[in-house]
Amino acid sequence: MSADAQKIERLIAMAQRLIDALEGDLAALAKGNPRGLRTIEPEMLRLSALYGREAASLSAAEAKAAPADLRKRLVDATGRFRDLLAAQTRLLTRMRGASEGMIRAVAEEIERQRAPLRVYGAAQTPRARDSLLYNSVV
Repeated sequence: MSADAQKIERLIAMAQRLIDALEGDLAALAKGNPRGLRTIEPEMLRLSALYGREAASLSAAEAKAAPADLRKRLVDATGRFRDLLAAQTRLLTRMRGASEGMIRAVAEEIERQRAPLRVYGAAQTPRARDSLLYNSVV
């Protein structure tokens, strides 16, 4: 097996490991378990960086020189990886939006409950003297 073919085989193997991790992430997020994300583990982060470097170093000439079946496997693995990465990004973006919306709604409700009660009619503002008496400062 040529060095180029070995490089492509390594890329396919790395892509498959990343695909497995992304599929696990999507399943964990679908179950509402963000702590189950595998792609944030240090090993997966290192693998992602290594995959990026290896993929960037693969030239078009090397890919074209590879046997057709190997090239097809690489294209399939790369396409599947990109699709899953896009799906994970969409799902994480939706979850972040929902979480931020819930936090905003809770903050607005707390602010609404803490706001002074608005009454109809003349304003009920305490006079300075009354507040001094109340605080026993007189």
